[in-house]
Amino acid sequence: MSSSLLRRRTVPEFTRRRGTGPDPAAVAAVTPIVAAVRAEGEAAVRRYAERFGEIAPAAPLFHDRAALARALAELPTDHRTRLERVAARIRTFADAQRAALCPVSLPVPGGTAQQHITPVERAGCYAPGGRYPLPSSVLMTALTARVAGVKEVWVASPKPQALSLAAAALAGVDGVLAAGGAQAIAALAYGAGPVTPCDVIVGPGNRYVTAAKLLVAGSVAIDFPAGASELTVFADTAADPATVAADLLAQAEHDPDALPLLVTTDATLAGRVERELAAQLVDLPTADVARAALANGGVIRVASVEEGIAACDAIAPEHLQLELADAEQIAPRLAHYGALFVGPGGAEVLGDYGAGPNHVLPTGGAARSTGGLSVYSFLRVRTSLRIDDPAAARSLTEDAIWLGRAEGLEAHARAAERRLPRAARVSSRLEPSRE
Repeated sequence: MSSSLLRRRTVPEFTRRRGTGPDPAAVAAVTPIVAAVRAEGEAAVRRYAERFGEIAPAAPLFHDRAALARALAELPTDHRTRLERVAARIRTFADAQRAALCPVSLPVPGGTAQQHITPVERAGCYAPGGRYPLPSSVLMTALTARVAGVKEVWVASPKPQALSLAAAALAGVDGVLAAGGAQAIAALAYGAGPVTPCDVIVGPGNRYVTAAKLLVAGSVAIDFPAGASELTVFADTAADPATVAADLLAQAEHDPDALPLLVTTDATLAGRVERELAAQLVDLPTADVARAALANGGVIRVASVEEGIAACDAIAPEHLQLELADAEQIAPRLAHYGALFVGPGGAEVLGDYGAGPNHVLPTGGAARSTGGLSVYSFLRVRTSLRIDDPAAARSLTEDAIWLGRAEGLEAHARAAERRLPRAARVSSRLEPSRE
């Protein structure tokens, strides 16, 4: 099909984009910014924030808890009610995630091995705000960090509007840094003004944010490199072309680099969706951005549901929307996606706006190896070992002695050997160490 809106595509066109790493131009642009913030702290953050028009000269660079509380108090009642409702759904889902993890205590010879789940101490949450303010991303990142038990949470967002500041208040953050891009990521990583260096940085962002996250990743953990937003709609003859078009446009308006894609078994669906796209673009305020994004995506025609499943799994999109007659039965057969939306009622936009699961998701095929942001992103699994009865632990200790010597690590073997009772050391079939 030749079309100005939905070009015919193949699966390899999308899979071969992987593994190219961050945009070299973006890396070159952000490297001096990150270095300056690391060296100068707040002064450099302010300088770049002013240069890029994020704050006016002498305007506040940081919003403290009191300022956030004022923003929340000044919201119109209806806006506050809806924001609180969205926050409650996100919190409920995150609470359930946290409850799914529990400590483990397992007996081992002579003692106990344990697992402990603990949060990181400080988290930095990035919420884009350049093209559109995204209070939803403030809630998705910061509220999830708080549910995980993180003690100190900062949000960074360029030109934060009242709704984003109010969302930060609802999430219980310690403050908002009114800056974006590489300067914000570096401030969260290395500290600036009241911001203490964070242990983890999470949240979506453009290519410059992604490049900066990768640069600081040696000093701080990051969730994953986030690329342009993606939606794959997998559809058959049951799909409504107007709904498919609406879903594709909802993703396309995010960013000119977004990737809206239709995978279909229906030979006529692409043409009908094409006509709907043209009609819906007529009065769409974000039509220019959406048109640019549609050029990145297109349509993949598949001969069967099985071929469609294979195509979707190979692409491993950030969002996967099933517009299929038997979507409920097909869903368990799909393996690779950031988030799955089953049936026409389970729209991706509902996931974006607070149904509960997180909307910060892996892109660029990374869903094949990682999941989206969750409370687990802020938690660490710690283990401990206690041996109370060295005699009962003899088999364990002797195995450690044997394995140490098998690997040529004699000091390991001798350290383990010292845990044997003296008589056992002498009578052990293993060669005793000299004292």
